Amino acid sequence: MTGYTVFLDRDGVINHDSPAYIKHPDEFHFISRSPDAIALLNAKGFQVILITNQSAVGRGMISGQTLDDILKKMTRGVEQAGGRIRDIFFCPHTPDQGCGCRKPEPGMILQAVDRHGIDLNNAFMVGDSAKDIECGKNAGCSVTILVKTGNGEKALTALKKKGITPDFVAEDLYEAACWITANFCPTI
Repeated sequence: MTGYTVFLDRDGVINHDSPAYIKHPDEFHFISRSPDAIALLNAKGFQVILITNQSAVGRGMISGQTLDDILKKMTRGVEQAGGRIRDIFFCPHTPDQGCGCRKPEPGMILQAVDRHGIDLNNAFMVGDSAKDIECGKNAGCSVTILVKTGNGEKALTALKKKGITPDFVAEDLYEAACWITANFCPTI
């Protein structure tokens, strides 16, 4: 695969997050302009892949079918805006299970690299948490972007304490998409 890949976190980046988890499709609400941001990325030649921790499954709070229903609602909304999410990778495990796919570990990104032949030199990780930025760096993504929606402000403090700096900080996914498309030219 040639070209550029943008890995996106879900909760707090594409949709409004909840401390009680998103447990039903009715609780999934897009952050303003996030479907348009994905459509913009696609229109400029970037493929978008979702990389998301979903421990609500591992905690027994939702079933795999419910997660699938939530993800279908998300992909339909993105498609209605003219965008496309090429693939979805999720980790159902809880933090104490120590799996290699739960962010900040790079497992989901590395699975996507294997499945789609992605060049990490042309890859971006966009998220709202310290785990997202650390995951992108652990995987070897060339650019990490923190969005201030969701947990972004708290993440800036956590990252600073760890001596980690995202390559760009955006107000939201749409600003991140505008910055990416203005500064990088994919090979289509």
